[in-house]
Amino acid sequence: MSRVIHVFRKPDRFVAGTVGEPGDRTFYLQASEDVRTVSVTIEKQQVVVLAERLSALLEEVASRFGADIPDEVPEDQVDVAPLTVPVEEEFRVGTMGLGWDADSGAVVVELLAITEGEVDETVVLDDTEEGPDAVRVFLSPVAARAFSERADRVVNAGRKPCPLCAEPLDAAGHICPRQNGYRRDVDVAED
Repeated sequence: MSRVIHVFRKPDRFVAGTVGEPGDRTFYLQASEDVRTVSVTIEKQQVVVLAERLSALLEEVASRFGADIPDEVPEDQVDVAPLTVPVEEEFRVGTMGLGWDADSGAVVVELLAITEGEVDETVVLDDTEEGPDAVRVFLSPVAARAFSERADRVVNAGRKPCPLCAEPLDAAGHICPRQNGYRRDVDVAED
């Protein structure tokens, strides 16, 4: 079967979001343009890496090409709305690619479906017939910055971190390695 590449040249929306309760969330990236919406499942750590790399790419583009890159997202570009429903997974993301399209002045994000074998890096940001399915999104610098900021908020909206070890606290209790496995259920007041 030939490869399917979903291309969003002028997306109305490209966001990270979750479904589920903190501690049991599924992360998605969702691209929308006109009446078409594509959702892909992604790991939390991949969202973190994508947001970091997008920010780094924007800084590099500003310094190397003199592109006008905003430091902050304008208020009207901040997207706090939930994912568009129904959220139907197109595929699970395995490999991600980033690039700068100087002709259109856009950041290009490509998300490739997870495969059993190694992915030939030549298929990333390429329209070859062979390779994993993909979602390719062209983002203005403002939209890329907005994506990164929202991704950070989504990732950090999960469970609160333990103040000692920074691991997520669980509602059922937390055995902190810095407390040598001891869980204190009741605070003991000293006299």
